[in-house]
Amino acid sequence: MEELSATAKAILGIVAMRPRTGYEIKAFVDSSTRFFWAASYGQIYPELKRLAENGLIEGTDEPTGGRRRTVYKITAAGKKRLREWHREPSANLEFRDEGMLKLFLAGAIEPASAPRIARDRAEQARGTAARLREIESHAEGKDPSSYAVLTSGIAFHDFMAELFEKAARDLERGERTRKAGAGAPGRRN
Repeated sequence: MEELSATAKAILGIVAMRPRTGYEIKAFVDSSTRFFWAASYGQIYPELKRLAENGLIEGTDEPTGGRRRTVYKITAAGKKRLREWHREPSANLEFRDEGMLKLFLAGAIEPASAPRIARDRAEQARGTAARLREIESHAEGKDPSSYAVLTSGIAFHDFMAELFEKAARDLERGERTRKAGAGAPGRRN
C-alpha cells in the first residue's frame, strides 16, 4: 500500500469522525483545521480517490435534487491505518510564515519597512486569535482534544501578536529584539 500524504491522513481522520462528501470535508476544514492544516478542493478530491483506491474509505453515491454526491465513510482497513499513523511520532514542526519571511528579508530589501511589516503581522495574529475566540464561543460540548488544540491556537496567536508588536517597537527605536526567550512576551526571566 502506498504511503499516505499528511493531507490524506487528515482527510481520513475527518471521514472517521463521520461520513462526509468532499464538499463537507472542505467546509469542515475551513471551519476548524485550516488554522493549522489547510486543504483545498484540488487536494481533497484526488486524495479521496487515492484513499478509495487503497480501500481505506468507500464512497456511496447519493442523488440529491438532480445532483449526484458521493458520501465517503472509513473502512476497517482505514481505521487500522489511521490508528497506526496516530501512534507514530509526529514529524518536527515546520513553521512557515510569509510575514516572518518578509521581516527577515526587510534589511536586504527595504529596511524602513520592517516596523510596518511587524505591525501588519501583529494585526493578522490578533485577527486570527479573535476568529478562534469566536469559534470557542460556539465550542460547547466539543471533544476535549479538539478544544485543547483550539485554546492552544488562541494562545499561540496572542503570543505572536505580542512578539511582533515588540519587534515593531524595537525596530522603530533601532534596537535589536532580545535573544530568543530572554524577555519575550509571556516569558519570565
